Amino acid sequence: MSTVRTPPPAPARTTQPDPGWAPTPLHPGWWRDGVLYQVYPRSFLDTDGDGHGDLPGVAARLPYLQRLGVSGIWMTPITDSPNADWGYDVSDYLAVHPDFGTAGDARELFDAAHERGLGVIHDIVPNHTSDRHPWFVDACTGRDARFRGFFVWADPRPDGSPPNNWVSMFGGPAWAWHEPTGQYYLHNFTPQQPDLNWWDPRVRRAFRTILRHWTGLGVDGFRVDVCQAIVKDRELRDNPPATAEDRTNVRLRGQRPVYSMNRPEVHDVLREWRGLLDRHPRRPILLGETNTHDLAALSRYYGDTGAGGGSELHMAFNFRFMSQPYEAGPLREIIAETERVLPAHAQPVWTLSNHDGSRYVTRWLEGDQDRVRGALMLLLCLRGTAMLYYGDELGLEDAPPIPVEDARDPLAHGGLPGKESRDPHRAPMPWDGSAHAGFSSATPWLPAHDPARTSVEAQERDPDSHLRTTTDLIALRGAHPDLHRAPMELPELADGVLTLRRGPLDCHVNLSGRDVELPGGRVLLATRRRDDGTAPERLRLAPWQGAVVARG
Repeated sequence: MSTVRTPPPAPARTTQPDPGWAPTPLHPGWWRDGVLYQVYPRSFLDTDGDGHGDLPGVAARLPYLQRLGVSGIWMTPITDSPNADWGYDVSDYLAVHPDFGTAGDARELFDAAHERGLGVIHDIVPNHTSDRHPWFVDACTGRDARFRGFFVWADPRPDGSPPNNWVSMFGGPAWAWHEPTGQYYLHNFTPQQPDLNWWDPRVRRAFRTILRHWTGLGVDGFRVDVCQAIVKDRELRDNPPATAEDRTNVRLRGQRPVYSMNRPEVHDVLREWRGLLDRHPRRPILLGETNTHDLAALSRYYGDTGAGGGSELHMAFNFRFMSQPYEAGPLREIIAETERVLPAHAQPVWTLSNHDGSRYVTRWLEGDQDRVRGALMLLLCLRGTAMLYYGDELGLEDAPPIPVEDARDPLAHGGLPGKESRDPHRAPMPWDGSAHAGFSSATPWLPAHDPARTSVEAQERDPDSHLRTTTDLIALRGAHPDLHRAPMELPELADGVLTLRRGPLDCHVNLSGRDVELPGGRVLLATRRRDDGTAPERLRLAPWQGAVVARG
């Protein structure tokens, strides 16, 4: 493991930007008007033959991302980590993990992305560190250690049990006993991920330094990991039990995370970060992993209206959308509720897949490739920002399950019954038909996809591929501002059909499983590409097909 270091104390707050901050030639609406792309760097492209993707690999594929038409990338953590949770257990917030390269590689990647007009969002993990972070190593030396207050420690109950009933997101108690100092420490995830104590002002100062460090290297925003969990109840009160009405993830753990997460004081942290970043010449953005299914609670993460929009996050993931069945009624309901509940200044962000959940082709479409383009059309016609997960544009499914003895994901070992390994969602990107799908010259860290049908090389040659259709949809979105800016209506024109009305344009996706007939118009783009450019009086859509139509 590389040498780690503790960030120095943050400088005093100032209204002047740091001298190292310099503007980049990004379109000011790159995150609002464009389409973003989530890169899992370890699975994107390996250039040094160690089986792990790296930053030079991401840089080498920027031309591909530019051809696709996206306007920015979010990379999962590239910081140093022992990889108990694959980068989400950080041992040095200022260093690049050696598997990915160096700080120089990071700066070169950021500069190369900017030259192509692409913004870069860095993944920051403020809820917890690695147990190998120098802060925690020091904290374990004694109750009076310098960094003891950086973490959440508590005495046992009289019977020696944990201080409250909180459970880990990965199963089991959220408390680990530390025998040398006679206290428990909190870990909302694995025991190797001790939770930080955001009631200690030194933690807040340290993270201001971390934000300045990465903006100085050139990032254009931050994705805030488990944003809702940063601040815990100061009194460490017990969580209430789950009920039959709660969503599956809550019922799995048997309790509502009322006190272990979702505390109102998290908004103080976000307002502070937003103020810091708004003084930067590039005005970096904040994208929150806000894992709440309560849309009223989600709306509060945007903050109050200000000169630049809200006072907290610029965007907050809406995970209720992903959790709906692929049916017109439930999807229309969640889209309509989102439009109704989010404040006017809030920018919605939508995604079909991510590194923590099954890919949409497997989860929603049951592996049916005939349904892929309709799902992509739906995503790319919604009001707000669309986020593609690497391989979504190819119609990638989950990779085959990996034997437990070979699994990389800590969830694969059954700590939380009902939660499966995330390894199949993180398999290497299939670039071509060569060994290991062109991802690496060595055995990949996870088995690669079968590239026979899904590789980038094959789909770029095929004018009727999912990749070509995705590229054309992104181009259509860019050419017609109504598709990302206009208010959105949801007329019910036929049973089982989801229609997004965007100004003079209608996006129809037939989810009924049968042929339907709809009002006609000029077809700008259809999932059945031979219909592009036609102008039928009545539009006929086969099951699972879609079309973007200019009315009149």
